[in-house]
Parts: sequence; structure tokens; C-alpha cells
Amino acid sequence: MALELTICKTENPKPLPTDESKLGFGRVFSDHMFVMDWDKDVGWHDAKIVPYGNLSISPASTVLHYGAEIFEGLKAYRNVNGQIVLFRPDQNFARMNRSADRMGLPELPVDFVLDALKQLVRLDADWVPHSEGTSMYVRPFTFGDDEHLGVHGAAHARFLIILSPSGSYYPNGMAPVDIMIEDEDVRAVRGGTGEAKCGGNYGASIRAGIRAEEKGYAQVLWLDGVERRYIEEVGAMNIMFKINGKICTPMLNGSILPGITRKSILEWLRANGEEPEERRISVDELIEAAENGTLEEAWGCGTAAVVSPV
Repeated sequence: MALELTICKTENPKPLPTDESKLGFGRVFSDHMFVMDWDKDVGWHDAKIVPYGNLSISPASTVLHYGAEIFEGLKAYRNVNGQIVLFRPDQNFARMNRSADRMGLPELPVDFVLDALKQLVRLDADWVPHSEGTSMYVRPFTFGDDEHLGVHGAAHARFLIILSPSGSYYPNGMAPVDIMIEDEDVRAVRGGTGEAKCGGNYGASIRAGIRAEEKGYAQVLWLDGVERRYIEEVGAMNIMFKINGKICTPMLNGSILPGITRKSILEWLRANGEEPEERRISVDELIEAAENGTLEEAWGCGTAAVVSPV
């Protein structure tokens, strides 16, 4: 079935934020959203841009009982000329399809949803903030909403894109963040869902995040789920280090999210003559490097957190 996009503009536009320094992250939402349905027998259909609003779903929806959900995060920015640009959105939708495959959800028609995203951002262009350090955070997500209790593949699903003008992910902006090495809870293991961007991975991280916050830390640094020895990623971002002049980051092994920002940094480094290492990094190596002074830099990287010094 050929997809067509219909647009229904809001008749009651909301007031735009007046103080961009108080946007925070993910608290304010623009006037419109994109929605599209999927049925097993029909495929994707009924694609439309509509006024932003609440959803109505059955209490028996599979997302509520079995976590049938995936999402992405990307940004629209104003460049130095005031033009609105998206950063590698095709990469996000490609990764979303890999997540969909892992979670038993339908894959997206990438070219169509990419065009729909651009039309949505154009429609709500006035919501893209202007101040340095701000952006329009873009949240695409898919969830299963079969009205059927029982663990099974999705027969019906919905895909949406919502937009949120945002400031810094961390309250202290670009100030270095303190992170706590978590040695009790495990976020993911190889063969699990660690490399998929799904809500369950983040739900599994919340308890450790609460403990870290109580101790004054901003994030948790996760270790591998088997030996509890090798560094994997931070709660909201991938992690990189400069040790003894070499830039290194944990290798992708099936339990680490393949970040778009991570990938872009590695590509940029190699294009500029650097040789970053993707490898196993033990917590013992990291502590030893910190103690003997060879740990020169540490930073996290992700769409929401951008490049954040640690």
C-alpha cells in the first residue's frame, strides 16, 4: 500500500517559550506530532501530522504488559546562518529498525518517515530554539498496542514522532559530571536487548540511578553483566577515555548501544589522522590510569547529553 501523509494543523497553537534558558530537557512540546498505524495484514497506514495531544490505548495493550516498545533520539539545530538542520537522521531510523527486529516490532519505511520528520520540523519551525546550547529534541517511538494478553509478536503497532525544544540534558550544562561505577545491578548482557534502544533497558537502570543520585552522582557507569569488570557505557551516553595519549572506548559487543554520536566521533577522529581504539577496558585499568596520571581525559557522548566531560 502506497503511504500518503495528511496534515491537520492545530487551531489552538500554544505560546512559544519566552525564556530559552529555562527550557530544561524534555519538558516542553511543540504544537504537532506525527502518528502512523501498523497492522500485520495491512502494513503501515494512516500516516498523519496532527495537533500534539494525549493517546487513547486499551488497558490490554502489549506495551503495558510486555514492554513492546522502542525509541530513538535525535536533534534539529539552528546553524550559524539560522537554518534548521538535522544531524544524521537516517542513521537513527536505521538503528530503530535494528531495534524493531530485536523487539519483534515492525520496521519502518525509512525514506517515508524521514520525509515526514522533515515536514513536521518545518511545520513547527518556530519551536526550534535560537540560543547557544539549545536544540529541538526529536523523539520517534514505536509501541505495540494489541488488545490481547499473552506474550506474542505484535499484530498492531503505532509509530509517533514528538518534538521538544530543549536546553542542556544535565542541570549544570557543560560542567564535568560525576559518575558512579555500578558494581551491583546489571543493565544488559550479550544476547539480551542492550544494543536495542528500548524502554526496558532504561527501566533496568533506574534503581542504580537513584542510588547514584543519592550519593551525589549524575550518572551510573555500567560494567559488563558477566564478569562485572569491563566498562560498557553510562546511563544516558556512551563513554570515551584518553589514556596515555590514546583515545579508547568500549567495543560494541551486543550489550552496548551503538550510539550515533559515538560513531560520528570515531569517524571524525579517523578522518583527522587519529587511531581511536575500540576494545575492552577494565575498571582496574581505568583506576590505575587515574592513579598514575595516564588517564588524561574522560567524556560521555550521546544525542541528549552531547559531548559531556566527566
